[in-house]
Amino acid sequence: MADSNKQKIVESVPQMGFFGHPKGLFTLFFTEFWERFSYYGMRAILVYYMYYEVSKGGLGLDQSTALAIMSIYGSLVYMSGIIGGWLADRLFGTSKAVFYGGILIMFGHIALAIPGSITMFFISMILIVLGTGLLKPNVSSVVGEIYSEEDGRRDAGFSIFYMGINLGGFLAPLIVGTVGMKYNFHLGFGIAAVGMFLGLMVFIFTKKKNLGLAGTFVANPLSPTERKKVFTRFGLGAALIAALCAIAIPNGLLTFNNFIALVGIFGFLIPTAYFIMMYRSPKTTEVERSRIIAYIPLFIAAVMFWSIQEQGSTILAAYADTRTQLNFAGIKISPAWFQSLNPLFIIVLAPVFAWLWVKLGKRQPSVPQKFSLGLLFAGLSFLVILLPAYFGGTTSLVNPLWLVLSYFIAVLGELCLSPVGLSATTKLAPAAFSAQTMSLWFLSNAAAQALNAQIVKFYTPETEMAYFGIIGGISIVLGIFLFIIAPKIQIFMKGVR
Repeated sequence: MADSNKQKIVESVPQMGFFGHPKGLFTLFFTEFWERFSYYGMRAILVYYMYYEVSKGGLGLDQSTALAIMSIYGSLVYMSGIIGGWLADRLFGTSKAVFYGGILIMFGHIALAIPGSITMFFISMILIVLGTGLLKPNVSSVVGEIYSEEDGRRDAGFSIFYMGINLGGFLAPLIVGTVGMKYNFHLGFGIAAVGMFLGLMVFIFTKKKNLGLAGTFVANPLSPTERKKVFTRFGLGAALIAALCAIAIPNGLLTFNNFIALVGIFGFLIPTAYFIMMYRSPKTTEVERSRIIAYIPLFIAAVMFWSIQEQGSTILAAYADTRTQLNFAGIKISPAWFQSLNPLFIIVLAPVFAWLWVKLGKRQPSVPQKFSLGLLFAGLSFLVILLPAYFGGTTSLVNPLWLVLSYFIAVLGELCLSPVGLSATTKLAPAAFSAQTMSLWFLSNAAAQALNAQIVKFYTPETEMAYFGIIGGISIVLGIFLFIIAPKIQIFMKGVR
């Protein structure tokens, strides 16, 4: 986007009005708050809806199949962000992308609120994947647009925005989870739809006054010739995919297991292609190529970390439902409530970690060392959760504090790796591929969940200790290895610390 347009946007946004920040931050904060409320509320009960018996209001799917679907779901959500970012940059701008995405998400939740149909379930998946891909990356981009590049409030503004994400993620499992698990799954999904509706209302009725021109410029619009070519290719691609599905599905060539394998391949193929494309590009300098080499082990570490962290909504969700004592201290605990622990701990601990890194200054660990700490904590979170089975067997119910401790340790790892990864990505990205490198960072989560779809099938009560022990052990070994080679990676980072 041209510098003149950036200046026009900043001038069009009222620069005071929301905790000393631009008024537009109010609009974006509550749009994202309600979007995350709807998404995490849906996610808190979705796996239970899939594997609970039909008599209990569920779809009656096999538990391992349900866990694999959840992982594929998460992987596709992160992959779709690439498409959403491209459409915003080339076709209709970030503001319209946020609006269209919210509409699709809302209808996706409405489809889930319709009882008893596996067809409506898969339709909802498609709508929510596409909608989240449009809304999630672009609402964050609009936050950046409402501040000038020299504005010292920018980092604090993103911190406030990030707090909105976690507040939505914290409240959703408590509200949607309680209603969905205690009364009716579809009523819970309906509340998630209402949440997205409220987010859309905030966006529609406040964006003109609060956001000004933010999100209205198309960064790199398609020319008429390019537009014709793109629409032709999209149309031919869609027709080809539809034809292949029409042939493959009836003939048993495209089974669910095959689809999981296909997503798994793309989960790793797409980021590999990105690395190769950026490294070989003539727009990439020698220093930038060195930094791309340094970024590869960090990306692999992120995949390992997210593979463990994202199992909080799959394996640990099932563990909360089937292996945990839910009558504790006179309280009847809903298994969905455990999904609130991650955002709660982030809200509490994120300021502590921010203070710690500032306090340590030049003595703080390097980026690769922080990543290695993230892997160590992630591995420990899985080793902790195998201890109850070691001491009490796999048939007795487990004290819920073990699960709380596991989530807590995983969040320690997340705060060592996730914000550091975002920062390192902006520093290590080649200048010509800065936005695409950020997409690449989010693909580490897509790859992790694509991997999870392959491995969650190995989890059973009988294999519980081996499952947690092997995955946790691999993460710890990888973390130690990363710590050892950190000085070498630092050399390739060419001055970035």
